[in-house]
Amino acid sequence: MPFHRTSSGLLLAAALAGCATQPAHDPLQSAFVIVADDGAAIARAITSAPACPQIEIDGRAAAMNVRAPLAPIPLRPLSGEAAGRPQAPSSAVQSCEAPLPAGVRSVAVAGRKLPLPVAEPQRIVVIGDTGCRLKGKEFQDCNDPQAFPFARVAASAAAWKPDLVIHVGDYHYREDACPADRPGCAGSPFGYGWDAWQADFFAPAQALLAAAPWVVARGNHETCVRGGQGWWRFLDPRPFGPQNSCDDPAQDLHGDYTDPYAVPLGGGAQLLVFDSANTSYKGFGAGDVRLEKYADTYRKLEALAARAPHNIAVDHHPLYGFGANQDKNTGAITLFGGDAGLIQAFGAIQPRLLPAKVDVLLSGHVHLWEQVSFASDHPTQFVSGFAGTAEDIVPLPATVAPGTTPAPGAVVEAMSSWIDGFGFMTMERRGADRWDVVVHDRDGKERNTCTVEGRRSRCALPQVPRAAK
Repeated sequence: MPFHRTSSGLLLAAALAGCATQPAHDPLQSAFVIVADDGAAIARAITSAPACPQIEIDGRAAAMNVRAPLAPIPLRPLSGEAAGRPQAPSSAVQSCEAPLPAGVRSVAVAGRKLPLPVAEPQRIVVIGDTGCRLKGKEFQDCNDPQAFPFARVAASAAAWKPDLVIHVGDYHYREDACPADRPGCAGSPFGYGWDAWQADFFAPAQALLAAAPWVVARGNHETCVRGGQGWWRFLDPRPFGPQNSCDDPAQDLHGDYTDPYAVPLGGGAQLLVFDSANTSYKGFGAGDVRLEKYADTYRKLEALAARAPHNIAVDHHPLYGFGANQDKNTGAITLFGGDAGLIQAFGAIQPRLLPAKVDVLLSGHVHLWEQVSFASDHPTQFVSGFAGTAEDIVPLPATVAPGTTPAPGAVVEAMSSWIDGFGFMTMERRGADRWDVVVHDRDGKERNTCTVEGRRSRCALPQVPRAAK
């Protein structure tokens, strides 16, 4: 189905207008659909009302279940570099949910229609790294839609009419208070409570949450010591309870790790979603519990991959992508590769790092768009971390020198990138293991196109030109 700019422009205008029309007194803060293990769909609602809203499924009304009761997200002790910094209290909300039966034809929460799951999605939006950075010495102008354009990106992606949305992690970025001398973020909520989650993700994502069901991967910003309390209350597809709430630091060994799961796409393909939130780009020392945790993740991924001939893995941290650092004095650019912790844990089991039936890896974490394909037997890597968070601006090369690799044994055949531009990526199915990929800017305009066949991919442009400032 082609991308029609005229009709999409009208839809985009309507979506942006809709973001401003929700009544201020409406206790229903957000309602959306999450896709869980084996493709099971779950309706979620977040409300400030004392009771969960009513859900209507195929014309029959029912009560939603309480996932997390009405209460502020409790403050937990801060540790490490965050110790001693101010914390902000949270407004009280409760999270509600209801499973949706297969083949459901209509769903509404408190009269608000929700998007329906599609058995064989043909059109997929991929976004990631969507929040507005407020931390340490880095402060994004969250009040400026040019500097923080996630609402625009989300509305443009919604206008593309996806069947499914994949978020590759890092939803929450407003960790510290905006400095008094920084008008661009003045008045922004901060901390790990509902108010920051609402401003950072749920309010700007409203149009896209209403457009299609979501598959959600967890990022390092959603570990227990950061935004994990909100992650578990609002987004994670698994049951919520005291052990995995991230409220108690003594339970972080439960809250920081979850099992991978599969989402069938039909036609012999499936997604494999795995939690890499608590890995380390520095790698792990001997005896680090994460070595076994992520080894267990790999073994479970391998079992899941056997269910389908074609697999697209989804996580936050790239295994096969490049990032770049630039020397402040010389201007020299140094490339760095995939996540050292995952490469260490997965590589001890399988040098390829992911099971043989995985063709593609979708990730975020690096704030840019990137594609890397290999002459060796490694999956194509796409990085889609360019939807809202302050961008990485050190350019990647159009090609790399022979022997330059993001992961052991991976021989780069083709790569492409877009640096310092906000937008979203789409995937349109052309066969069991064939996809057309398009890189869109914040307004939905096409900036690059790629084709995926099995584990290999090619893009029209090795580098998307930077937009004029």
